Amino acid sequence: MAADQGQDLITLTTDKLSADGVSESVTCPSCGAISLFIGTTRDNFEGKKVIRLEYEAYIPMAESELRKICSDIRTKWPSVRHISIQHRLGVVPITEASVIIGISSPHRSESLEAVKYGIDTLKATVPIWKKEIYESGQPCWKENKECLWADDGKDSKES
Repeated sequence: MAADQGQDLITLTTDKLSADGVSESVTCPSCGAISLFIGTTRDNFEGKKVIRLEYEAYIPMAESELRKICSDIRTKWPSVRHISIQHRLGVVPITEASVIIGISSPHRSESLEAVKYGIDTLKATVPIWKKEIYESGQPCWKENKECLWADDGKDSKES
């Protein structure tokens, strides 16, 4: 890709995600800002102890929706240079990253706004599902409250 063109890097993987790797992938000499969002697995939900998360995706549609998010970001913030969106699939232990979004731009306001838009839109439109595994052994499929196909915010799949 030519040096003056922006890159859209989309990764769905079972491998551990790297904030340093995302940051390096969006680094650009003409940009004074790199903004990162890192979503990690926390150890609790509504008073229940979470021991890990498991993610599944409909990969062709997820990749298509992620490309659309990149396109929308470029329309809304034309100065954005590089975009990287990584989402982990499979098992994600406590404290490890489930999603990392990195965006570079000449100035901070564009990259900060674009990163927020990216994660909010990802949670609302991308078909990636999360299963919380609790210490009690009871798993629960979770639906993002922001999800556009959510059924009044109720869990879509109970195990």
